[in-house]
Amino acid sequence: MAKASVGGAVKTRLVPPLSYEEAAAFNTCCLSDIAANVIAAAQIEPIQAFVAYSPPGSEPFFAALLPDLQLLPAKEPTIGRSLVHAAQRLFAADYGSVCLVNADSPTLPTRVLVEAVRQLRCPGDRVVLGPAADGGYYLIGLKQFHRRLFEDIDWSTERVFRQTIARAAEIDLAAAVLPEWYDVDDDQALALLAHELLRGPGAATVYEDGYPAPTTAAFLRKLSATNGGLKRFLENSAALKAADFVPRSG
Repeated sequence: MAKASVGGAVKTRLVPPLSYEEAAAFNTCCLSDIAANVIAAAQIEPIQAFVAYSPPGSEPFFAALLPDLQLLPAKEPTIGRSLVHAAQRLFAADYGSVCLVNADSPTLPTRVLVEAVRQLRCPGDRVVLGPAADGGYYLIGLKQFHRRLFEDIDWSTERVFRQTIARAAEIDLAAAVLPEWYDVDDDQALALLAHELLRGPGAATVYEDGYPAPTTAAFLRKLSATNGGLKRFLENSAALKAADFVPRSG
């Protein structure tokens, strides 16, 4: 689920410390790494990868950036409708199961994507959810389309994951929950990402075994050397309390 990298239209909550153009470039790096991560998972489990993109007319951007992914026509303008539209299109194409993954978690471990596929291959209907640290989810996997999972959800709030679990219970649908991970959609998460990707050998980390996201790491390394505001922000964030990011259990 991806948006084209247009300055002022993507990752705007990262401004500052980034400029709008830097935020757009960061978005491009995340897309590249997420696609590479999905392709890595496809070497382990059978996965056909698509990018559900927006806005309309951005096909050339995605075709050039992600040539190994098939394009899914422009998604709807809101999160919930976008997810519904993408799931319906893929099930209509006779895929046996569908995973919808965000474009905000470039370090999501490959093993988590693999586990999502394996959960969907288990007998019996179910929904597979990857809870995000902010209360949303980074992945939803389905074996059948269930519209109720996307209804009466307070999108873009800390209630999304909890409400989706409640919707699954309403329709007696089993829910398999993956490990928690984090989205990079504000400056605090950007600081965590920079620490995860740029830390030195032996440095403590909060989220274990993350995907190395080499394109994003190289971008942040270069930018932190040239963007004084970002460098100061990251230095000031070095004292960030790890407890703020400790994954929730259960």
